[in-house]
Amino acid sequence: MNFLIGEYECKLDAKGRMVVPAALKRQLPDVEREGLVVNRGFDGNLVIYTRAEWNKLLSQLSRLNQFQAKNRDFVRKFTSGATELLLDSAGRVLLPKVLLDYAEVGSELVLVCNLSKVELWSKAKYEEKMSAISEEDFSDLAESVMGDFDLEGGINV
Repeated sequence: MNFLIGEYECKLDAKGRMVVPAALKRQLPDVEREGLVVNRGFDGNLVIYTRAEWNKLLSQLSRLNQFQAKNRDFVRKFTSGATELLLDSAGRVLLPKVLLDYAEVGSELVLVCNLSKVELWSKAKYEEKMSAISEEDFSDLAESVMGDFDLEGGINV
């Protein structure tokens, strides 16, 4: 698994194209050959996956019991709108208008590396989301989420 690092401010051109930052592209050695996949996120953002990560996720989803309506509904909703992104000769990807509208992305956006995926946010929404968590709240959140976690091997008992 390839963990990604960085936060990048980007701009969209009038056609909805974004240049993939060079520092991010260096972390994605197969991106020019395999492309990427973009999909809706759960927080009003978009999520970009490598093809390998997307396939792993679909493999997990394929194990859900398709005889249960909630599973079918989730898979259908989750995968709807997923779109392959291919880099052009200028290192740009064309982001689908329907997904840009969903995430309320204008000309300014932020790419935020989050473990093995990249979140794509409207710059304004990202700043709002991050400013809603004060330093004290972040400290409390860290304790709540990681307080019983042994960084060497998992949960402390």
